[in-house]
Order: sequence, then structure tokens, then C-alpha cells
Amino acid sequence: MKTIYLVRHAKAEGQPFEAPLTTLGQQQAKALVEFFHDRPIDKIYSSPYVRTKATIRPLAEVRGLPIHEDDRLAERKLGKPDIENWREKLQDTFNDFDLAFPEGESNRMALARAESMIQEVLASDDEHIVLVSHGNLTTLLLHYFDQQHGYDTLMRLTNPDVYEITVHDEGHTLRRIWDDRI
Repeated sequence: MKTIYLVRHAKAEGQPFEAPLTTLGQQQAKALVEFFHDRPIDKIYSSPYVRTKATIRPLAEVRGLPIHEDDRLAERKLGKPDIENWREKLQDTFNDFDLAFPEGESNRMALARAESMIQEVLASDDEHIVLVSHGNLTTLLLHYFDQQHGYDTLMRLTNPDVYEITVHDEGHTLRRIWDDRI
């Protein structure tokens, strides 16, 4: 049996790679330490973005675990910077997983890298794994386990958010466990 915790990053000051957490986001990152206090963790993987690593760093430090950066957890790039009508175009990509805008990545392409991450985690000896990512990619990771997750799920995600996926011989269970404490 494996337990995978999908964590969406805490509140950040923006979307660029180097965007830091806001003051509230820093408090949320600290709240994750208490949130995970009674849950075992063997390994932590994070997108290389500043905001994802800052989200999980307090927990990693308390547990004495390294943060393993993995580009497969990086946010999906919708397209050129400052894409017009981005929310509408984002929704279109959930209606057509092969749709990609200039300089962007389709959901199918992002899902393929997310799937390779999941397959590696499932094949590992680690039993309790934390994956820290971004809204779109977290939604695609959820979609991998349950295709009902799509655009509406993405729009409901909070910063941070935490889902628990338990994989066992009979299949898997998936549930949102974050309690919006901050």
C-alpha cells in the first residue's frame, strides 16, 4: 500500500518561477507542519519553483527530510506570457486535452510527465510520499487517478490544498484532506 499526498503550494506573490510566498503563504506553510504531524512521510518531491519549495520547506526541516526537486511537478505552461482570455483558454484545454497554445503545453503533454512521476513513485520502496506542485498540474495528477477531476476541480483548489491518494491492491481511494485552517 502507498499513500501519496498531493500538495498545492501556499499563497504566492505571482506566477513567475521566482515568485515567493506571501506573508499569509508563509503562515500556511507553517500550518502544514501541524497538519501533517501525525502522518508518516518517507519522501518529499517538489516542483523546482520557489513557491512550491517554500511551501514544503518547514515540514521538510521538522522531519529532517530533503526536498527532491523534480521538473515533472512544474506548472503546466498554458502559452505565451500574458495570454489574453487565459481563463477561457484554460477551460478549453480541459475540453480538449490535446489543445496547446503557442509556447504552451497541452494537458496531455503535462499529464504524460505527471504520469511518469506517479509511476516512479508507485515503483519505489517509499510508502508515504508528498508531491508538491501547482494548481493545473495538481489537477492533472488528480485526473490521472479519477477522470472526473478537471477544470471545475482546478477552480475549487485552494492555496494550499492537500489530497490523499491511497493505492492498494484493489485500486485506490482519493480524498481531499486539507481543512482550510488558514
